[in-house]
Amino acid sequence: MHKVVVIGAGGVRTPLLIHGLVEAQSDIGIDQITLFDVDAERLNIMAGLCCEVSRRSPRCPAIEAGTDLRKALEGTHYVLNSIRVGGITARARDERIAIEHGLAGQETTGPGGAAMALRTVPAILEQAKLVEAVAPDAWFINFTNPAGIVTQALSQHTKVKVVGICDTPAELFHQIASALGEASEDMTFDYAGLNHLGWISRIRLRGEDITDRVLDDLALLRRIYSADLFDPHLIHTLRLIPTEYLFFYYSQRRAYQNQQKAGATRGEELEKLNDSLFRQLKTEDPPTGIETYRRYLNQRNSSYMQLEAQAGSAFSSSTREEDPFNLATGYHRIAVEVMRGLTSSKPKQVVVNVQNRGTINGLNDDDVVEVLCDVSDRGPVPRPVGDLPESVRGLVLSVKAYERTLIRAAVTGSESLASLALLEYPIVGDWELAKETLKALRERDAHLSYLV
Repeated sequence: MHKVVVIGAGGVRTPLLIHGLVEAQSDIGIDQITLFDVDAERLNIMAGLCCEVSRRSPRCPAIEAGTDLRKALEGTHYVLNSIRVGGITARARDERIAIEHGLAGQETTGPGGAAMALRTVPAILEQAKLVEAVAPDAWFINFTNPAGIVTQALSQHTKVKVVGICDTPAELFHQIASALGEASEDMTFDYAGLNHLGWISRIRLRGEDITDRVLDDLALLRRIYSADLFDPHLIHTLRLIPTEYLFFYYSQRRAYQNQQKAGATRGEELEKLNDSLFRQLKTEDPPTGIETYRRYLNQRNSSYMQLEAQAGSAFSSSTREEDPFNLATGYHRIAVEVMRGLTSSKPKQVVVNVQNRGTINGLNDDDVVEVLCDVSDRGPVPRPVGDLPESVRGLVLSVKAYERTLIRAAVTGSESLASLALLEYPIVGDWELAKETLKALRERDAHLSYLV
């Protein structure tokens, strides 16, 4: 049997994660889940919902909450890390500063992503050092964004057994299957890139290569995404299917203009939604709170990328009526699939973030990439990719250069290196803009005061 520790359990997605873990209890063999967060009030609210989720299952692992991380880590086999240093308020502030400097505001790309990484890397390295000391054999499964940068920092500067996860590729696979009217299990995909910078290059349906059929169907290409992100002619010409975050590279100006038109950013809207959620949960018992939480998730999911793509609002979007706990994809599904693989001698095919080790040509061995892996009790083994298509190779190389430099800045506390990273970053790419944006981020965020 296994013990799981969730770091950052005061986050709004924790009950979903616990639902997934409870569902997979017989496969993974979980007998204890410990929830940890530095925010005791939010932790207790989320713990109440998590216990309610667990009670509704015939197999109920013991769930406890605590604010002593060393104690929580004792005897653990899996550490699931999903922290947000500075909270959603920091995300909203980052995105607003980006807009003030003429760039789209987003939490993991652009200046917002850089600020998030600079806040997060020092904190997560400190946590990982404690995992090294207390639970050196545990798997460190990183949800924390920007997932690729954070996972690379962990793999380069600690000895934890780390794998980075993100539900974006799996969600795109599911959306393509749904657009085709096919079952996801009948389809396979070739996928490669970096976290939030990846593409599908090959699609097979029951073993038949249908890539050209999909790429030549413009109406189908438009149906793949939940929001109107990409011109189908772009995908048709590119001959690759991008994940949704490429919108902030391929349509940076449109995203910025829509945010200006809406008068808000996603982070600002989520800050209001989250504040409303926690105010309500404070007054409700767990059974009632679960229903409030379901409505919150449906509103949040229904409005995803609507603001950036078409100036829509989280407060005016039609809300899904489906049960968010039972969706085929999502935050909780990818974590469970990775854990199922890590506990079995039979590999599971999952897209995860791992060290390159020759998987993608042109990148360093210790660069973290997002690729299809065979995940088993031997760990994640990436499948070879080779050369990336020329149309995306340069973008990947330049973004990875930015990521490397940003990690160096976070580890050394160098403001100059942080500015250099933004210069290397294609979304910024201007020295004066890099320095001005970083100065504004640093002046308004105490977590970045370590940069000198």
